[in-house]
Amino acid sequence: MKLLLVEDEIDLQESIVTYLQSEGFAIETASTYPDGEEKVSLYNYDCLIIDITLPGGTGLDLIRLLKEKDTDAGVIIISAKNSLDDKLVGLDIGADDYLTKPFHLSELNARIKSIIRRRNFKGGNSLEYKEITIFFDGRKVTVLDKELILTKKEYDLLLYFITNQSKVMDKEAIAEHLWGDNMSLVADSYDFIYTHIKNLRKKLIDAGSKDYIHTVYGIGYQFGER
Repeated sequence: MKLLLVEDEIDLQESIVTYLQSEGFAIETASTYPDGEEKVSLYNYDCLIIDITLPGGTGLDLIRLLKEKDTDAGVIIISAKNSLDDKLVGLDIGADDYLTKPFHLSELNARIKSIIRRRNFKGGNSLEYKEITIFFDGRKVTVLDKELILTKKEYDLLLYFITNQSKVMDKEAIAEHLWGDNMSLVADSYDFIYTHIKNLRKKLIDAGSKDYIHTVYGIGYQFGER
């Protein structure tokens, strides 16, 4: 799952990033309104954590911009302002939740997971595709009820494939989802993607799954039955 944090307090930003990365999220950051505007315009995220007061603008305008894209991304507002007006405006224009600083990182984590489950997985704690089951809490995967041991990238890749089943996904989109801001590290060569996909496919098949990962020549990959 990929997040965007728009927060200008660097110490808080770093604390949130460290904590959420330890929880298995891929997370990108922006510290100003223009940086946030650029990322919201160019990329897709599962959930955004947005401060209201930002250098160069307001987080409320970022939410309005996001809603114009008509995405399924969730939004959590974080702000030092304990203002009812700010909260009501934020929720009215499409935010899902509101946290007043200071807050516990574990609470932010719980609210992010709740929003993602509600928006993407109809509130469930697991996702099934044929003989494969993904349990979001604990990032556990089973094939035919037997646990499958995956790396973080393999888990993220499988979840990305299943939530986009039947779509043809190019290598650039997969790299951007898995590496986010660090995509430049693999942009010159997509061998890393091929390696992760090859390893994931082998683990699934060895565990008793059918082969659902298909190469689309010259484009990328597609997940599903043929």
